[in-house]
Amino acid sequence: MVNIREMTDADIETVAGIRVAGWRHAYAGLVPQHHLDAMDAQANAAHHRARLASGTDRAVNAVAEGADGVVGWVSYGPCRDADQPPATGELYAVYVRPELIGTGVGRALWGAALEGARERGWERMVLWVLKGNARARLFYERAGCAPDGAGRLDDVDGTAVPEVRYVLEPDRRP
Repeated sequence: MVNIREMTDADIETVAGIRVAGWRHAYAGLVPQHHLDAMDAQANAAHHRARLASGTDRAVNAVAEGADGVVGWVSYGPCRDADQPPATGELYAVYVRPELIGTGVGRALWGAALEGARERGWERMVLWVLKGNARARLFYERAGCAPDGAGRLDDVDGTAVPEVRYVLEPDRRP
């Protein structure tokens, strides 16, 4: 069982460690290995702090806290895709300690993001996922999301990494 709460400044280092571990676990073989090897939790934490301090970040950040402290993180906010209707939110990121994948922490974070979206009046949710990330795609499909046919290439250290967009329509929301 986890408690979902708003992320605080004191959580940033832990969240950065979860994000880096999550990338290394989920994206091995999908993005250049040298990129994963070069990821640094302290640098990620500093970047996250600077973004939050800028006052321009519109993301909502929450953490999942279990008996051992923070075990997951979710970030969501207004949709950044120009082709989406105004009442659309976007899941920016969800990461769980790799050893806890499949334990329900990710579902709890996703549920919290959906509840937060409802509170903000966002009727639909979109998210981008690496095309080759079969586990994540299955997670979102089981949650009622479906690819909408949109794709893009993300540049990761000079390597084009394909992403697909998923949408959760209002009539498919749990």
